[in-house]
Amino acid sequence: MFKVFKPNMYYNNIFDINYNKLKKNGIKYLLFDLDNTISPAKEYVLNDNIKKLFISLKNDFSIILFSNNFNKRVSYFANYYGINYAYLSLKPLYFKYVYLIIKYKLKRKEVASIGDQLMTDIFGGNKIGFTTILVDPLTNEDGNASFINRKLEGYILSIYDKKNIHKKGKYYD
Repeated sequence: MFKVFKPNMYYNNIFDINYNKLKKNGIKYLLFDLDNTISPAKEYVLNDNIKKLFISLKNDFSIILFSNNFNKRVSYFANYYGINYAYLSLKPLYFKYVYLIIKYKLKRKEVASIGDQLMTDIFGGNKIGFTTILVDPLTNEDGNASFINRKLEGYILSIYDKKNIHKKGKYYD
């Protein structure tokens, strides 16, 4: 019933992701969520380690910051990290994913969606046919719109845990 919320891969954070495996699997595009994936929600924390990671990843991947947040916040991070971005994406709704597919000429099998929320990042990515990667949120503090999503996510995760489908802190790829 809830298979659409199950990520293909699960890691502690973006630094632990096996990017070599993604490359071997034909992934060419990485869509990174912003809030609680790249930076704590509601904070403007720029991270030199993330910048170094993105610089190294650019040798093998095209990177897009893909966020539900507003242009001012998303562009601030994207400009610092030197990557493309899409704001007000309204994940998990379909149309911004289709917009990216058309704009960047993406093939669904070549895209990985990386984020910290089942209800937006994973659900949206799975619906469109991308590889989905869940990471643990950087903080427990979310934006206002994420409160309901986190409640629903908690319910789904409790079902997954009981059925031994997905356990928080038990990482896999």
